[in-house]
Amino acid sequence: MAAESMSGGKSKPRLRRWVGTSLAVVVVLIATLVGWTLYQNTYDIREEKVTITGGSVPLQGVLALPEHGDGPFGLVVFVHGDGPVDATHETFYRPVWEAFAKAGYASLSWDKPGVNGAPGNWLDQSMDDRAAETEAAIEWARGRSDIDPSRIGLWGASQAGWVMPKVVNLDPDVAFVIAVGPAINWLQQGEFNTLAELSERNASADEFEKARVDRARNLDQLARDASYDDLVASGEADGLAEDRWNFIRKNYRSDARADLETVKVPVLLIIGGQDVNVDVADTERVYRELLDSPGQLVVKKYPDATHSIVEKDLEDSELMSALVAVLAPRSIFAPGYLADQTAFLEGIHG
Repeated sequence: MAAESMSGGKSKPRLRRWVGTSLAVVVVLIATLVGWTLYQNTYDIREEKVTITGGSVPLQGVLALPEHGDGPFGLVVFVHGDGPVDATHETFYRPVWEAFAKAGYASLSWDKPGVNGAPGNWLDQSMDDRAAETEAAIEWARGRSDIDPSRIGLWGASQAGWVMPKVVNLDPDVAFVIAVGPAINWLQQGEFNTLAELSERNASADEFEKARVDRARNLDQLARDASYDDLVASGEADGLAEDRWNFIRKNYRSDARADLETVKVPVLLIIGGQDVNVDVADTERVYRELLDSPGQLVVKKYPDATHSIVEKDLEDSELMSALVAVLAPRSIFAPGYLADQTAFLEGIHG
């Protein structure tokens, strides 16, 4: 009985104390983590939900203003890349908005048509449609007393490279352009992307040959302006949705050169050295060739960054990129990316 009492009875209070202490530590750690996450995801901006009118359909937007002051502020109008992008790009834009706010600029962005219940379908748009939509947003913003109409410019990524030069040509009062990983020619960009992705995963010679044959067939279908029904009948739809095929039909002739060569405003070109979506060497060459006014073009390169200007090692790890996006979202981008854009904006009217 004594032995039984010694082995069991007296250890229970110690066990309860250990469990209680451990639970307290866990609670403190969780509270600290939650507090840190909230702190890291709180930005020095004031976000206002807005309805942007004046275009073909109303746009559901977000206006991100500097945290303090009544303005008038400069404004950066965001032009999305490809895909069903919402106004915040799933919060990916917020660190950029905060950086711009530090330079005295507000930011304006909106859900693409059809995203988050917005009217329309973004896949129905041509690049000209997107330019007209952006110009309507600029005109709407000029009607606000807290926006300085002389300091309105554009920020855009990837596919926006075909949109922003059109907007500048539509609107001579646009003050600047920030272009992140823009492509020059639609078809060349598509071919580069296919080959770069195959090379990155060490694809076989058969896979490269299949890609070449598939591309030739697609180009033939586009040249004949084949309908989606034609594509299905030929067995070449390969899971491609009808609205996506029609989007490609509208836009595959896109080339930025003609619009770029008439752009005379300051341009910041941002490119990642590990970009497999866009041939950034070709993009840089064309931008330098066509934007040749003294001091007009500033080029910032991030050698280890991908198309999203996230360092490749980080982007390649789903776990690490997810953790950084939640716990330190300002650090998701390549070092210098936010500061370089802030410096560019501060120099526009400096």
